[in-house]
Amino acid sequence: MAKRGATVDDVHRIAASMPYVTRLEGPKGNPVYQVGAKSFVYFRTPRPDAIDPDSGERYTDVIILWVESEGDKLALVQDPASPFFTTPHFDGHPSVLVRASRLGEIDPAELTELIQDAWLSRASTKRATAWLNRIPH
Repeated sequence: MAKRGATVDDVHRIAASMPYVTRLEGPKGNPVYQVGAKSFVYFRTPRPDAIDPDSGERYTDVIILWVESEGDKLALVQDPASPFFTTPHFDGHPSVLVRASRLGEIDPAELTELIQDAWLSRASTKRATAWLNRIPH
């Protein structure tokens, strides 16, 4: 049986399942997940730096995931076949971008790990330690 790919519903479910999470609506109704008033998953509105190379149209389905470090970011974006990418606008920013239309290229387990890592990168030390101490190793 083939593994299923991740979906936008998985993003919402996983992000909302993390402790101390608040879901806000961005300026255009786009979902933003925060821990301690710090975003860790953000559904981005169309911007001029993320466009379809063939049509020139702005991507309407970009999701931002925070990462722990520049090394983590590079590991996700260095393979041109990866669904993860960045733009010059995000140079020096600890995050990666992924289009919702490409989430199916990763499985829900990988997405879970990425969102948990995003949460850990933004949560306070106290909250992160408490959560890590509760999960089985």
